[in-house]
Amino acid sequence: MSQDSTTVPEAARKLSGRRRREIVAVLLFSGGPIFESSIPLSVFGIDRQDAGVPRYRLLVCAGEDVPLRTTGGLELTAPYGLEALSRAGTVVVPAWRSITQPPPAAALDALRRAHEEGARIVGLCTGAFVLAAAGLLDGRPATTHWMYAPTLAKRYPSVHVDPRELFVDDGDVLTSAGTAAGIDLCLHIVRTDHGADAAGALARRLVVPPRRTGGQERYLDRSLPEEIGADPLAEVVAWALEHLHEQFDVETLAARAYMSRRTFDRRFRSLTGSAPLQWLITQRVLQAQRLLETSDYSVDEVAGRCGFRSPVALRGHFRRQLGSSPAAYRAAYRARRPQSGPADRPERGERAERADRGERFDRPEPVEPRSGEALMSMRRTAMAPAHAVTGAPLGAPPPHSGHSGHISHVPGHGGGPGINAPDPGKPDPDLYAPRLPGQRERPVG
Repeated sequence: MSQDSTTVPEAARKLSGRRRREIVAVLLFSGGPIFESSIPLSVFGIDRQDAGVPRYRLLVCAGEDVPLRTTGGLELTAPYGLEALSRAGTVVVPAWRSITQPPPAAALDALRRAHEEGARIVGLCTGAFVLAAAGLLDGRPATTHWMYAPTLAKRYPSVHVDPRELFVDDGDVLTSAGTAAGIDLCLHIVRTDHGADAAGALARRLVVPPRRTGGQERYLDRSLPEEIGADPLAEVVAWALEHLHEQFDVETLAARAYMSRRTFDRRFRSLTGSAPLQWLITQRVLQAQRLLETSDYSVDEVAGRCGFRSPVALRGHFRRQLGSSPAAYRAAYRARRPQSGPADRPERGERAERADRGERFDRPEPVEPRSGEALMSMRRTAMAPAHAVTGAPLGAPPPHSGHSGHISHVPGHGGGPGINAPDPGKPDPDLYAPRLPGQRERPVG
């Protein structure tokens, strides 16, 4: 869930000079991606009063005196220049062309002046780099695309970068994550200005959710800043990624880097923008995510193969970072994948979770009526000796399901022994229907 800050209440800010709250200026630069650039143009530049959306007045401004070329070689012509920013109550920087290049000094001066005069400043995706270069994010929480968040944190250490958020509202300065998160932030601005009904009406017109829960953490991968390749910590990071199946802690990594824990924490944070413990937990969760998608290991086995000390630890960190339990995530993932066989069939998230905890299922799942031939086959199999069905030696105990020791039953056959009972900790996927995982709610602020 996004961060909404009340540190600087919007109502308390006063616009000076000719600025008007309903005027939104969009600052475009050459080389900016067209998708991010088009988001504020569509949200604030189209008259949708017939749908109950109050109208904004849009000013499209060129941030530099060069041809504005965008994705695909398209060339844009902005009707206004930097001088038009002096009339806007909100200034939006959709994206910046390269995180390695400094923005034009004239544009940075115009943004600082707009902020000093009470304008609300918004950076979408890599537009956060422009706001940071202008000094508008110093000492503030902010976000950007997760892939660029470490670079933003390293280049501007006074900015409190949170790569987990879809957007961050710090009152008079707002930032969003990549691409579609720009829509989330623009809808949030409309909601702040005109209420939930207006934002909901606009969301229906755009055919998007009026408010998304969750954050960027579900999209994070193993990527690290390109600069890490030349740093002495690169070898330690590479070792950690190759040994995630082992149980080690940050002290182990610090020792491998020949540093004290305190020095290692400081160097690691300056390099990646993340605390080493949080980074390590995130990598273990991501590894668990991959195993849940690509293997049939039980949740307990996944926890062990990802270096977690217990399945309980995996479930807690997994839910905090991805918004669902491991079993529910696997069920939803398999429900979305093409089903080619029994191994690929989805499980019901709730029942899978209960099976992982060793709970009993006293009542069988309802099944579809079977044909007469199928029922006869089931009766013949149920009457066969146990070793003929399971391959177990004579006199061996019947197969069990889950951890409870409860014997599976064939529905409607008087509680006979189970057929092809699953391995311990692996609920029979044939019995369960998929259920999408719930998304967590994060405290506001």
